[in-house]
Amino acid sequence: MRSRLLVIMLSLLVLVLLGLGVPLALNVAGTEQQRLFLDRVGDTSRFASLAQNPLLADKPDLMRPELQRYQQVHGISVLVTDRENHFLVTSDDSVKVDDPRIAERLKLALAGRVPETGSTLMPWDRTPLVLAEPVRVGGEVRGAVVTVSPTDASRLRVLVWWSVLALASVAVLSLGVLLALPVVRWILRPVRRLDEATGRMVASVVSGRPVEAVGGETGPPELRHLTRSFDQMAASVSDVLAAQRAFVADASHQLRNPLTALRLRLGNLEGHVHEDSVEQHHAAMEETVRLNQILDELLSMARAEASSVEPVPAEVDGAVAERVDAWRVVAAARGIALSTRTEPDLFALAPPRGVETVLDALLDNALKFSPDHSSVVVSAEQSGQRVVLTVRDHGPGLTPEELERATDRFWRSPSHQNITGSGLGLAIVRRVVERAGGAVRLELPEGGGLAVVVELPVIEFDPEEHA
Repeated sequence: MRSRLLVIMLSLLVLVLLGLGVPLALNVAGTEQQRLFLDRVGDTSRFASLAQNPLLADKPDLMRPELQRYQQVHGISVLVTDRENHFLVTSDDSVKVDDPRIAERLKLALAGRVPETGSTLMPWDRTPLVLAEPVRVGGEVRGAVVTVSPTDASRLRVLVWWSVLALASVAVLSLGVLLALPVVRWILRPVRRLDEATGRMVASVVSGRPVEAVGGETGPPELRHLTRSFDQMAASVSDVLAAQRAFVADASHQLRNPLTALRLRLGNLEGHVHEDSVEQHHAAMEETVRLNQILDELLSMARAEASSVEPVPAEVDGAVAERVDAWRVVAAARGIALSTRTEPDLFALAPPRGVETVLDALLDNALKFSPDHSSVVVSAEQSGQRVVLTVRDHGPGLTPEELERATDRFWRSPSHQNITGSGLGLAIVRRVVERAGGAVRLELPEGGGLAVVVELPVIEFDPEEHA
């Protein structure tokens, strides 16, 4: 944006310089052309006066020495003709009457027309200045005098003035650049701070940290007002999200005690319920178990969102071995083969116990949706600057349209409504991984099932140095 604004300002400056410089340059050329014309028309009129007597006496050769001396001094050729446009005398034999430029001026002069100013003198136009003055005797045109003047000196003066104007324009443009740079920086300083603050705000919201204010009292008043409005908005968003997370955590925590008491009371009724109500009693017990699971996951989600602890190095292969060993009993109860495929010494950035939280949620999902006597594979490997952790099951999977929504809170596939769960597991995984700067994606591998791929930033870490 700074480059675009600088280009706009310099473009306006260039337009101003062109608007002032071009008319001034043309005026310089016009002034020089007018000076040359007035100088040459005076000499031409003088020769027209000198030619009156020689033409009356029919002795034009009397003028030859004067014309030749004039050409030697000034380098200007002079030609004299009679009223029938016949050549009489010249200072330069190379000048011919039938030259188109000379013939045109002679025709006007013999018709009694005085010389007129020609077109503006340009440095690249080498055309000589041709002037023709009628020779009058007693008011009658008896011939004409033509002067052919080179314009080299005048064109050189015009070129020098134009060069001065060009250098002055370049100097002004350079000065404009020097002045525009701090002005542009001053204008865009609040914009740059806003851009940086926007990135920090996203990171702060994701990690649960307070949003840092933009501040700053420099820049245009409108942008200063915008930064103040942004600070107010960011503070409001931070407060609202903090209140929301606190409410979820507090509500989940406060509901645990009455839910636990309700579950104990329902358990105490077992064996004392009328046989017609046994089925409803069991359903009520299952609902209390489901509510307890939802509260646990809500608390996990609140902790994942509210934690402001920075990511730390985590041993991925060790966490995989630990959590797979813990879930192996659950898998064995249903005949599910739980296997691992990991690279050694894999370290990634993650929140404290974040890899374990991710593995617990993914293994719970994989075992929950896998049919009996199937298999679940957990793999971890390094790919570039990422540690890729994959949990692959052979369950019913999802449709391609459902993959993007699978990590939303409380979302569950319509085809999985008969399976217990709250729909928060993958949402917790996404939140934990995003706090570490990672990403989560779902894939549909060949052979059916679902593969959840977690990517975390890799980090070089030596446990012995930090022991």
